[in-house]
Amino acid sequence: MRDLLKRNRLKINKELASYGSRKYFSPSCYADSIVTLSALSANLHGKCIDIGCGDMPFRSLIEKRVNQYDSIDIEKRVPDVKYLADIQDMSMIDSDSYDSALCLEVLEHVPNPCKAISEIHRILKKGATLVCSIPHLSRLHEEPHDYYRYTKYGIKYLFEHAGFQIISIEPTGGMFCFLGHQLSTIFLLPVWHIPILKNIAFWINKWFIVKFFYTCDKLFDKEKIFALGYTCVVEKQ
Repeated sequence: MRDLLKRNRLKINKELASYGSRKYFSPSCYADSIVTLSALSANLHGKCIDIGCGDMPFRSLIEKRVNQYDSIDIEKRVPDVKYLADIQDMSMIDSDSYDSALCLEVLEHVPNPCKAISEIHRILKKGATLVCSIPHLSRLHEEPHDYYRYTKYGIKYLFEHAGFQIISIEPTGGMFCFLGHQLSTIFLLPVWHIPILKNIAFWINKWFIVKFFYTCDKLFDKEKIFALGYTCVVEKQ
């Protein structure tokens, strides 16, 4: 059963490749997409790099807003990753190279986040913007390379210490979205290999789990004490 669930999770990532469909996988994905998409649209420009790009779900959106889109990751989940490297050492990239960058759900997988953030600072031009999303509530994933969870105070310290100015730090969801994510996972993974049933399950999940738990977050967890995660926008000084 574990092998089946793992295969189905990979199938979901492949079949829900774009942000437009992947956001309906769970309440947490939906909540994160609303905040993060807004930040990406408003702050990415010029020559841009996707740091820890994964399977590049936001690429089509970003390429409409920038002059050049580059990518870097430690492995090739899609064929056309430009740089194959650990983001703690991006020495193949010259200093002051990029006008903007994104780094989404990556820093929890980096053993030395201070070193990674310092490298990001180095490759950005003065005045460049970075959009970064980081989890606060999350179950273990991509083990054994799952090292940290971040509060908004920790995020502020790490980026200011590296020489960035904080533009904004916004929670991407709350406790209800976190709990709903677990329910969506339990609901979809066992049936994703069954063609007709998976489509029915995805429709039910979208309207009765994703939208319901997201609405509960908006109504009953306005303070976001149990923040699902944060999307921050910072600028290199």
